[in-house]
Amino acid sequence: MTGVYRHTIDAKGRLAIPSRIREELGDVFYVTISMDKCLTAYSSSSWDRFMEKIKSMPLIKQRKMRPLFSHAAKCELDSQGRILLPQALREFAALDKNVAVVGAGECAEFWDEAAWDAVDSVETTPENIAEVLQELDF
Repeated sequence: MTGVYRHTIDAKGRLAIPSRIREELGDVFYVTISMDKCLTAYSSSSWDRFMEKIKSMPLIKQRKMRPLFSHAAKCELDSQGRILLPQALREFAALDKNVAVVGAGECAEFWDEAAWDAVDSVETTPENIAEVLQELDF
């Protein structure tokens, strides 16, 4: 998934998912907490692959994944391409009004717009891009 899209959460906690992101996530997908102060959305097929990987881990390592599952929500698009984000997830990522929906490869991320702008300004430097490309052997 690629791109950055700016949307707002309505008073009922609904977020419109951009059509390009919807195409890749599908009508039903999973949203959970992230290692950053944002939410991460996975398509059903990505979530299933994730689950299979977890099942193959020793139980002690599976337990470390508990926060990802206990805070996950299965989301379904409504007729207007919106999802209802549970209050606890909105609070975790400090999503109040303005949201940046960010394509992040295999997933999408939902950021508070100001928080995303701060992260983006730090990460989008020629030095950082060069380092990333070097890691990828480009």
